[in-house]
Amino acid sequence: MSEFDFSPALLQLARQAEEEIRGQFSQIEEISAQNTAKVLEAFSANRVSDACFAGTTGYGYDDLGRDKLELVYAQVFGAEKALARHNFVNGTHAITAAIFACVSTGDVMLSATGNVYDTLQTVTGQRGKTGGTFADYHIGFRQVPLAEGLPDLPAIEKAAADPAVKAVFIQRSRGYAQRQTLSCRQIGEICQTVRRVNPRAAILVDNCYGEFVETAEPIQYGADLIAGSLIKNPGGGLAPSGGYVAGRADLVDRAACRLTAPGIGGECGASLGVNRALYQGLFLAPHVTAQAVKTAAFAAALLERLGCKVSPKARDQRFDIIQTVEFGAPEPLLAFCRGVQAGAPVDSFATPEPWDMPGYDCPVVMAAGAFIQGSSIELSCDGPMRPPYIGFLQGGLTYEAGRLGVMAGAKRIMELQDPKN
Repeated sequence: MSEFDFSPALLQLARQAEEEIRGQFSQIEEISAQNTAKVLEAFSANRVSDACFAGTTGYGYDDLGRDKLELVYAQVFGAEKALARHNFVNGTHAITAAIFACVSTGDVMLSATGNVYDTLQTVTGQRGKTGGTFADYHIGFRQVPLAEGLPDLPAIEKAAADPAVKAVFIQRSRGYAQRQTLSCRQIGEICQTVRRVNPRAAILVDNCYGEFVETAEPIQYGADLIAGSLIKNPGGGLAPSGGYVAGRADLVDRAACRLTAPGIGGECGASLGVNRALYQGLFLAPHVTAQAVKTAAFAAALLERLGCKVSPKARDQRFDIIQTVEFGAPEPLLAFCRGVQAGAPVDSFATPEPWDMPGYDCPVVMAAGAFIQGSSIELSCDGPMRPPYIGFLQGGLTYEAGRLGVMAGAKRIMELQDPKN
């Protein structure tokens, strides 16, 4: 039997879910259209040509395609300068380079959105005993807890007023937490709050999962630096690896020295033939991101009908591509992830099992049948195996495939609830 042989009951639920969110789609498509225009303008203004797609080897000096791609990224994100490299191994790597561009020995970094994401907690010296952390450089880390899932502006103002705070960190998306994703407007409010009491502090944003979901980006609302992964939104499903840092030119230059070495910075780094994929991925990114947002809205509407607690709600305004689903027990979380995997184009025959992933403090289950390993812009669902057993669904290169993948996961839940389904 095909994984896509759905029961009449599930098909009816899917039709109801789609009818509920149909009004959201025109808004999502309008945002995609505006962001596509922004990307096309940047390509045109920087005279992107076929010559940009050639690769370099060795040191990578005078790589036309690499250098022009970074001009395009800077314009798209409203930044003075950008660093967009396949050499970044993941988003955590790019964000870490951005962090160390903003702080040095004796400084303090303040997180305005609670604790940093799991994989950054080793960087800030909170767990693990590896080299190169804040502890090794005598850099301090402080955090302002969220207030009912939102930034606590008065507490941020008080904490940021300390002159030892040289950087303020903002996590745009929710990570593995039940909190709200921040809009660019809310990020702007944090920036204004910090500027009032500490105008010299650098404000940096973990921009993962949020690119192209709105028509603006955090730099346009006052952030000094943003960073993220190329195998999420901005890679458009084609970037094979990498990350980016964009913002103030001096801070981007410092991040480049963290990626390579002081004195070398962004001058080196062979593109090794991946330029075409990075350009084409960025060109597709607004459209692909819209497909992922549509998939998330459909998932919210469908899974709520199966009794799951979802965030955001189906008709809520969205500021990233992530959809959280609270399953309440390990069995439905595993069942849903296994259904998503079975509905994937790659490795559909695999069965996701929880395992101790590097950088996390508990086993994590991950369904990700993707063309690019670990790509979060392709449909995937993962979650830490701890109460209340929340699945984090994201991605979908096309809405049609994303819809089928979500339905395949829902099918497994319905079978768990009633084996006759």
